[in-house]
Amino acid sequence: MRYIAAYLLCQIGGTANPDEAAITKVLEAAGVEVDSDRISKLLSELEGKDVNALIAEGNNKLASVPSGGAAGGGAAPAAAASGGAAPAEAKEEKEEEKEESDDDMGFGLFD
Repeated sequence: MRYIAAYLLCQIGGTANPDEAAITKVLEAAGVEVDSDRISKLLSELEGKDVNALIAEGNNKLASVPSGGAAGGGAAPAAAASGGAAPAEAKEEKEEEKEESDDDMGFGLFD
């Protein structure tokens, strides 16, 4: 992912077809250990292709993937039917989730 991000940053910076040196420069500026084989593979895969078209194609493929967002609605009616104890329990669960959550989840953009 970091190599693709570096490639796209080069394009945003004005380099229409970034080469290995440009991508390496971006990665090194971010403090990433560079693997020239991975850069070469990326460049060979993207050779002669329009990145914007590839992104649009990927978005179309992702649109067909079910996200499962509708499944979470069943708990609210059950909690409401049980009486007054449910709001206190829900509040405790939210506090636990807040304590367990980690903003960056231990990952960085260039890790």
